[in-house]
Amino acid sequence: MTTPRPSLWWHRNFRLIWAGDTVSVFGMQLIGLAIPILAVQVLAATPLEMGLLGALHMLAFLLISLPAGAWVDRWRKKRVIVLGDLSRAAVLLLLPLAWWAGVLAMWQVYVVALVTGAITVFFDVANQSYLPEIVDSDQIAEGNGKLSASQQTAGVVGPAAAAGLIRLVGSPLAIAVTSVCMAASSLLVSRVDHVEDPKPREGRRPMRAEIAEGMSFVIRHPLLVRITACTGTSNFTSGFLDALFVFYVLRTLDLAETTLGLIFSVSAVGGLLGAVSAERFARWVGEGRSIPLSAVLIPVAGLSTPLASVLPPVPTLIIGGLISSWAVVVYNVVQVSFRQRLCPKLLLGRMNASIRFLVWGPIPLGALVGGALGTWIGVVPALWVAVVLAVLAALPVLLSPLLTMRDLPRELDALADDQPSC
Repeated sequence: MTTPRPSLWWHRNFRLIWAGDTVSVFGMQLIGLAIPILAVQVLAATPLEMGLLGALHMLAFLLISLPAGAWVDRWRKKRVIVLGDLSRAAVLLLLPLAWWAGVLAMWQVYVVALVTGAITVFFDVANQSYLPEIVDSDQIAEGNGKLSASQQTAGVVGPAAAAGLIRLVGSPLAIAVTSVCMAASSLLVSRVDHVEDPKPREGRRPMRAEIAEGMSFVIRHPLLVRITACTGTSNFTSGFLDALFVFYVLRTLDLAETTLGLIFSVSAVGGLLGAVSAERFARWVGEGRSIPLSAVLIPVAGLSTPLASVLPPVPTLIIGGLISSWAVVVYNVVQVSFRQRLCPKLLLGRMNASIRFLVWGPIPLGALVGGALGTWIGVVPALWVAVVLAVLAALPVLLSPLLTMRDLPRELDALADDQPSC
């Protein structure tokens, strides 16, 4: 009988990564609310301008995700994470400085969104590829659960704190607080004493061949390709929705920014519950089945957004947000853990970058479509279009072998040859 491994609570390097990630995502929660409010309230942005802002923030995932993965596999991931947080902190400070100097304009917000988005591509690929480096394979799910719990806790506290801070000092100074969070995160991660062993220079192949290897791993596996199709379409819908949501709440529903922060914060409780219950839910219904079941709940919860225009808006948005956040986190914890343990460690950066390209690349396109459609047919009709797209997003995993699978494979095996690719 094997002795169970101790909890990651006792793993020093994981605790430092966990603490750094928590501080970093708390900062991202602040900026995720502060920049859109800055655009709407201070610079009077239109729905089309909000769509362009969302597109520029995520554009780098479409343009440089694939080479970023190959580069990250060649570099020390801890260094990428530390420098990523420090550089984002410096770039974000440009907005409060421009506001203080009285020269803040929408084009500056666009530039900061584009640059921080590009840095985030490298940061996220390295961050998601680093966990399997410092914990054992059978601890990955526990690690992802704990990271998700902290991220969702930041999601609960962050928007309400951001809204209160914005009301108190204004959105430009709230953005400055984010820089402090990023700097603190980099300090914590810099103390990790794990020694990485990057791929030797003499063993490297041409960049194009390495990128192709990561993409091939994703699209040739019959389960990964379905999960990727579902996530990519769902993220297109999220980009569509996110481009309009702040404008919708502040202008169409005429709610205050503190109410917007409250909606985000209370909704994020569902994500926190998802983080702590994902493993248990997957054991209960089956790891494979938990993916399509959680994917189906997302469009059901998405109905709440357009319905808030005819029903009491705050409770309607909160209930939908609670359900959606729970489902998204359960879906992500299960599928991310699956692909991390499935993928060879030397391929992790390229695999994660390929998936980032395929599932985050659609976000800027969705933001542009959402902003344009919101301007053309109106915000509420555009939100109903988003619901239809969310239903379509669930089909690749709902109409797949995942619905009948209890256990997911733990390593590359015959499944990849026995099942047809979609």
